[in-house]
Amino acid sequence: MSFLRFLMLLSLVAWIGGLIFFAFVLAPTAFQVLPNTHLAGNVVGRALGKLHWIAIVSGIVFLASSLLYSRLTEGTAHVFAMRHVLICLMLALTLLSQFWIIPRMDTLRASVGDFAAVPLDNPARVQFDALHVWSTRVEGAVLLLGLVAVYLTASLLNRR
Repeated sequence: MSFLRFLMLLSLVAWIGGLIFFAFVLAPTAFQVLPNTHLAGNVVGRALGKLHWIAIVSGIVFLASSLLYSRLTEGTAHVFAMRHVLICLMLALTLLSQFWIIPRMDTLRASVGDFAAVPLDNPARVQFDALHVWSTRVEGAVLLLGLVAVYLTASLLNRR
């Protein structure tokens, strides 16, 4: 049982910790330190793709270990427990970002090059900026849902 609890916590720590590090350390630092926004955007984009894969694996590990833990301790998997619903929502948002938002941003970035040299009213830049806003909202929503999932999981494990 303790190994399943470990897997549940490790998956949440990797996912939520990665999001916090990305949002508050990596992205701001890249845009402050690198010589131009194009390079910073490339670094942040690559890092976000890797973070999404960590999130996908973490979500699957959490769901598998949490469902098994519930089954072994309570006799039923509690498929629709709030922590499972939150993780599924987080996974859905992460997949949306990874396979819909980010590829469109990458295509626009490849077609335009450096957005710093493009006027603000350029249609490609307007579309890129709108996608960036959605990307930020999606990642913020995943972080907030994840913090609630951490709280619910800690409450569950504290009762045992």
